[in-house]
Amino acid sequence: MSTRSDLPVVESDSRPFWDGVRDAGVFRIVRCRACDQVHHYPRPFCPQCWSDDVEWVDASGAATLYTYSTVYMNDLPPFRDELPYVAAVVELAEGPRVMTRLIDCTPDELRIGMPLTMTTRALTDDITVPLFAPVR
Repeated sequence: MSTRSDLPVVESDSRPFWDGVRDAGVFRIVRCRACDQVHHYPRPFCPQCWSDDVEWVDASGAATLYTYSTVYMNDLPPFRDELPYVAAVVELAEGPRVMTRLIDCTPDELRIGMPLTMTTRALTDDITVPLFAPVR
């Protein structure tokens, strides 16, 4: 486990998600076998019906832009070196909404509802994060 404060903390309930991003370049979500609903953030139970009969599935990587904010000031590493950047909530094609960052675009190009696709960025040998970019 990393001690860097700017990295996500990988816990047992979220390990399949982080391993999927790093090893396969996929965004994994959890599907409930009892009610067939999907959810993200990772939990060992369904937030809809409370069943613990859940499984990991690969999401498509397709999303739409739900909302966003352009960040012009942030003095915390590593963000200060990437200003300005776009913090966003995207809606996965499968339904869950996820907080992320948008890349490969300018704020002027952004439109609510625009199609996005997932990409990845390795931060360390162990941690790779999912990011989203406009479909070109």
